[in-house]
Amino acid sequence: MSVTPAKAVSRSVSGAQWGHRLTAEIGKAVLGQLPIIERLQIALLTGGHVLLEGMPGLAKTLLVKSLAQALGAEFERIQFTPDLLPSDVVGTMVFSPSDGRFTPHHGPIFANLVLADEINRAPAKVQSALLEAMQERQVTLGGVTHALPQPFLVMATQNPVEQEGTYPLPEAQLDRFLFKLLLDYPSHEDELLMVRRWGNVTSHPELAAVSSGAELLKLREEVDRIHVAESVQAYVVTLVRATRALASGGGRVSTSAERTLAYGASPRAAIAIAEAARGHALVAGRPSVGFEDVKVVAQPVLNHRLILNYQARFDRMTASKLVSELLGQLDETGLNLPKDVELANA
Repeated sequence: MSVTPAKAVSRSVSGAQWGHRLTAEIGKAVLGQLPIIERLQIALLTGGHVLLEGMPGLAKTLLVKSLAQALGAEFERIQFTPDLLPSDVVGTMVFSPSDGRFTPHHGPIFANLVLADEINRAPAKVQSALLEAMQERQVTLGGVTHALPQPFLVMATQNPVEQEGTYPLPEAQLDRFLFKLLLDYPSHEDELLMVRRWGNVTSHPELAAVSSGAELLKLREEVDRIHVAESVQAYVVTLVRATRALASGGGRVSTSAERTLAYGASPRAAIAIAEAARGHALVAGRPSVGFEDVKVVAQPVLNHRLILNYQARFDRMTASKLVSELLGQLDETGLNLPKDVELANA
């Protein structure tokens, strides 16, 4: 799949125009994953990272590579294996015999979009090196700090099967990801179109760079200008606190969700929902965040932050189902929301 040079873009572009342009370009290569593409755009706008879980062959690599091409950004893929070393990710110091000096050699983490493929197949020290770079957005080599390029997004993948010989990410490290997205199989129509579009040996869809890193960084400034009303802020905080109340057995939720959590979401989750809701409102072309924006991003933000207990896993309860139920309860009863807070979009 080749990339053509970027076309001249307007200096002033709305988030909705930017999102539509990227979605249309990525859609030339990736079919049937519009919600996932939108969530990745939100992650780019808010500077968050994404954990993607799906079966092999669902175009996870193609998805992030196409996003990088449409954005006109540098892309790197790291295949995580049990023998991988931290230096294989972040880089190392290389000795030069000619002058007797050590010079830094940057690893594949020094790219705008990085695919950490099957992150749970590498040992903890490699995972920690990647997650530290994700959080600090810099790498230290030979005592010298090197800033990572901007924009910077890591999309890590996990395979939901074949858990033997893997190193599951600790819950504290999972919290570093903005979203956990669950990739499903495409529809019959989309899969048929895939065969027609990609079933050739020598000709494949060509993508053009329709945006740039500079344009994305400019749009990030617009995210902070999206207004979040106090009622929406209270809605977010009440939802997150409801997960903690549920974990402690004090939540007012329906019977099917009762005592299903070992641990609820932290305040970082509330901040992440607010940031992601701002990004969603920008992509949707709205000047302020509504309750629907919160509902759209709540599940991917909380998917990996809610720790289900054994009984819940035995009953096939999932974090997504639980969040949906909590959102429904919140709309119906308010879940202890202050009386002076309206639960309706203005």
